[in-house]
Amino acid sequence: MVVTGLLVGVVIGLVLGLTGAGGSLFAVPLLSLLLSLPLVESTGIALGAVAVSAALGVVQRRGVGIVWLPVSVVLIGGVVFAPVGRWLAGQLSALGLLWGFSLLVLWVAYRMWQQADASSNHETRAHKSAEDLTQTPMPLLVNGYWPSPILIKAVIAGMVTGVLSGLLGVGGGFVIVPILTLVVGLTMAQAVASSLLVICFVSSSGFLAHWWLHGQMDTGLLLLVSVGGLLGMFLGGRLSARVAGPFLQRGFSIMLLLTLLMMWLR
Repeated sequence: MVVTGLLVGVVIGLVLGLTGAGGSLFAVPLLSLLLSLPLVESTGIALGAVAVSAALGVVQRRGVGIVWLPVSVVLIGGVVFAPVGRWLAGQLSALGLLWGFSLLVLWVAYRMWQQADASSNHETRAHKSAEDLTQTPMPLLVNGYWPSPILIKAVIAGMVTGVLSGLLGVGGGFVIVPILTLVVGLTMAQAVASSLLVICFVSSSGFLAHWWLHGQMDTGLLLLVSVGGLLGMFLGGRLSARVAGPFLQRGFSIMLLLTLLMMWLR
């Protein structure tokens, strides 16, 4: 169990470090598949480990400019609604949770592959090179203010992120990163750093709600997965500038689908 817990954690941290999203999409099925944990307990452990890993990612990217207003809006919405999702998880059957998680994984895998096929005129790298980390943000300001439609979309993104985080044990980066790049106008590097900040707080909120509602959890396994997550995040942060985005996204999609298939065949 020790080696398995550490390896699951490394996967969480590595994927988060490279893409700013998706770590728990692997963690939940791997914990259920390799350690035969119930889906509810797997989501709780995944939330805790993702929160710890994302915190290190934020520290690693402290030099990247985070645009605080839209990020704060997403963050607050996510933190408030994560307990709602965690409560909903307790009302659904194990099969219902599995179907919900499967549909989410299929959608994310499809979107990742679609993004990898996008034109090179669009930003399709998981991160830019080191010099891009200091690139000046180009937010979609109007007369120095954030337009209401952008902030409304940020609120909705936060709410969706929170509910999905609590319900399925996912950090929500796959929702946050596209919103921050396409709607708010951040660079990919800024969006990933901002996503990790939001994920850290939202996953923490979902984890605390899980602890409050369900109580029991294998704290030893949580610690192992969290330590593995820190190692993976450190490696992901180092590799992020060296891995081409389209290659990373296609590999991410294939691994997600294979993991989901193994989960259903178990």
